[in-house]
Amino acid sequence: MNTPRQKADTKSDVRAELDSLMPANPLDRRGFIVTALGAGFALSVTPTAAQSPIKTGTEGLTAGEVKIKVADGDLVAYRAMPAGKTGLPVVMVVSEIFGVHEYIADVCRRLAKEGYLAIAPELFARYGDPRKYASVADLYAAVVAKVPDAGVAADLDACAAWAGKNGGDAARLAITGFCWGGRQVWLYAAHNPALKAGVAWYGRIDGEVNDRTPKYPLDIAGQLKGAVLGLYGGADQGIPLDDVAAMKDAVTKAGGKSQLHVYEGAPHAFHADYRPTYRKEPAEDGWKRLLAWLRQNGV
Repeated sequence: MNTPRQKADTKSDVRAELDSLMPANPLDRRGFIVTALGAGFALSVTPTAAQSPIKTGTEGLTAGEVKIKVADGDLVAYRAMPAGKTGLPVVMVVSEIFGVHEYIADVCRRLAKEGYLAIAPELFARYGDPRKYASVADLYAAVVAKVPDAGVAADLDACAAWAGKNGGDAARLAITGFCWGGRQVWLYAAHNPALKAGVAWYGRIDGEVNDRTPKYPLDIAGQLKGAVLGLYGGADQGIPLDDVAAMKDAVTKAGGKSQLHVYEGAPHAFHADYRPTYRKEPAEDGWKRLLAWLRQNGV
């Protein structure tokens, strides 16, 4: 059941506050439903003939499915990295509600072509396969709404640790994510002090809280460790510009490096090249900003 909005006390101890949100055993769950990644796009957002999604090849890369050991089993993920290289900067990629489908895998390959070890864990794996739902409403109710933020943070911690032992440089850690994943970028930047940088694409900033989503980015704006760049659309029907303005004010008052940028006239999911919402100019500019942001912040 939803409870009234409660804003975080930014003067409280950050670690104690985050620890207080964790269940006694965040990984004590039902076990994995998704144990392997398939090819193609999620059923509920399969591209039409009018769309031409970007296709990045695997030439010069080591790319494909990997398994990450966590407390309750093996978490499946897509990994891409320059072949034969080690000590690579690491970027974790967090999906939209549609999970790790072809679009997310291609984003990993794009990052790998830039010299990164990119890894995208299937964070919905214990609750259902988001790629197999034909209805977005059914997908949200059956899978997405059941995923606790504390469990996401724990899985991302495991993902970062795995990357550091498998060709990545744990001291150069970053995260990027889209929509649902964009919100997780902000939250993870307040969770992990080892994170250098994050880029959040149109992640929700505020909303109603419940036991699974007890905090929103606006609550933790003063607690960010890594520098986050938020990329938002001025015509996004789901994220009010008032929320974006409030987040800008909050990160400015916090005195960190985080920033937000708004693309006038761009809708939600403007980077999703497989959907009608794709807008080439802001998508390409956002990608350039992402690469510059990572390098500017030591990744």
